[in-house]
Amino acid sequence: MSIYVYRILNGYISSLPRTILVNKVKKLNKIPLLLLIVLALIMVSAAASLSATLEPRDTEVLLVRFKPGVSKDFQRMLLSELGARIIDEIPQIDVLMVEVAQRSLLKIERFLIQYSFMLDFVERDYLLQSSLVPDDTYYSLEWHLRKIGAPEAWDISIGESGVIVAVLDSGIDPSHPDLLNKLVKGYNFYDNNYDTSDVYGHGTKVAGVVAAATNNGMGVASIGWNVSIMPIRVTDTNGYALVSLLTKGLIYAADQGAKVAVISFQIYGGSSLTSAAKYFFERGGLVFAAGGNSGSYVGDPENPYIISVSATTDTDARASFSTYGPFIDISAPGVNIYTTIKGGGYGSVSGTSFSAPLAAGVAALMFSANPSLTPSDVEAILKATSVDLGDSGYDIYYGWGRIDASAALRAVASTTPPSNIDLNPPVVTIKYPSNGDTISGAVNVKVDASDDTLVSKVELYINGNLFATDSDPPYEFCWDTKSYADGTYTLIARAYDPSNNIGESAEVRVNVSKPPVGPVTINILSPSNGSTVSGRIYIWVSASSSSSIKTIQIYIDGKLIATARNKSTYRYLWNTRRYSNRLHTIKIRVCDSLGNVAETSIVVYIRN
Repeated sequence: MSIYVYRILNGYISSLPRTILVNKVKKLNKIPLLLLIVLALIMVSAAASLSATLEPRDTEVLLVRFKPGVSKDFQRMLLSELGARIIDEIPQIDVLMVEVAQRSLLKIERFLIQYSFMLDFVERDYLLQSSLVPDDTYYSLEWHLRKIGAPEAWDISIGESGVIVAVLDSGIDPSHPDLLNKLVKGYNFYDNNYDTSDVYGHGTKVAGVVAAATNNGMGVASIGWNVSIMPIRVTDTNGYALVSLLTKGLIYAADQGAKVAVISFQIYGGSSLTSAAKYFFERGGLVFAAGGNSGSYVGDPENPYIISVSATTDTDARASFSTYGPFIDISAPGVNIYTTIKGGGYGSVSGTSFSAPLAAGVAALMFSANPSLTPSDVEAILKATSVDLGDSGYDIYYGWGRIDASAALRAVASTTPPSNIDLNPPVVTIKYPSNGDTISGAVNVKVDASDDTLVSKVELYINGNLFATDSDPPYEFCWDTKSYADGTYTLIARAYDPSNNIGESAEVRVNVSKPPVGPVTINILSPSNGSTVSGRIYIWVSASSSSSIKTIQIYIDGKLIATARNKSTYRYLWNTRRYSNRLHTIKIRVCDSLGNVAETSIVVYIRN
């Protein structure tokens, strides 16, 4: 039996209450053996296609970003020590793609999380499935365009070819008669080449909704008559996309001048994607994403850089498959949407995969009608002009309402271009350390920055020299003072907005003072002093001396639990579940070959 069939059966059986399970087994005993064999064969067949995507891998990829200020050498050293290998990076947002052995994945994740004082985030490079609900019923052809008032909107703008919509998907059929003259050069991030042909069929459907050729006497009409499409392939042949490829695709699209991007995947949160969407936003564009097709509640918060779209029916009801929650921004038709199909045909499809490009197409018309609009302007108008459905005002099912292209374009046409350039600089404050503090070792410099639009980046200066730059909140810098001489240092933070206005913090003067160094020095690499820990964690210690290290001893609350001999570094796997939930003291005692002894202690809080 396929391992996947076993997992499905095992998961189903283990989820049943015991009384139900007994009844199920009794009933199974009454089923003829031949029928059981047939059922098993059907499940094996159904699992075959699934196995192509879910086949266990020997390695996994983590997306890791260190805090500004952590040296590249230390990053490489730490990851190498863990047995992780840097296989790629996304330099625009400082994200490392790190390959780790599958068997070590959880251990490495837990270990890296302990380094929160020098890590912005660590997350898995998940495979995401497109938000398509197949539907063979060609019902009410293109009802969605009339529902959102597209004909009235086209009286104001049918789009401009210079406005580019990037479609991050499975590629696009380059020979489709309704798409072939709409495509600009894109990129295939899955194969690392420029062949963006559709390998799955989903991308061609999405592209047809947003910008199929219109008023050409054939095929279908789209919301964005004349806007251009940039195909960016990010999926495998089964339609699954890695977070890392979506992230790279967004950054590429921004650098190539796209004004709108469509991600018809259930992405919700994710630090890497959010950073890429912020990068896209700061370069003048908006990112739209499918709200998802689980039909259930998801509690992810609203993402300020991604417009998530739920699906509605021809009666303005929420589509039964449409996911809902506080992350939903707006809604758009997503049931029985007639569009282009790979191979040159046309068909009806459903899913939030097609609500997102419809909303994105309206945004492209808005940019076309009034090029002076900022992404914030377009987003605000799109929400303000939406048809309020459900509860009054915002709700978790429809967001701010179902898009209304006619109302949005009328609002854009009547919008006067701003007469005053933004001259308001961000407000920035150094929150830690405080003026007059004495510090040593590695510290996190924490900065608050805000602006009436958004903060593009924050720079930290030490004694007038640029130390590091952080582009995403919370703004924190890892400053290792061990390489600095004792003395007084002046810290200043500068924050920038998209108009390049600069806000500067008040000076913070701190004293760097290293503790006295004896014959033996000890450095507790993890956990950090005062941190909260749970489960199994590593206590990682390094020691040095003018002679060789003889022993490293680890004590918990005064009791010796581990000893390493003739090692200068030692990692001990500590099971905190054997200890009560409270503060505990970790003491390290080191002895060198000359008999010199040194001790140091930290405290941690166990919460299991």
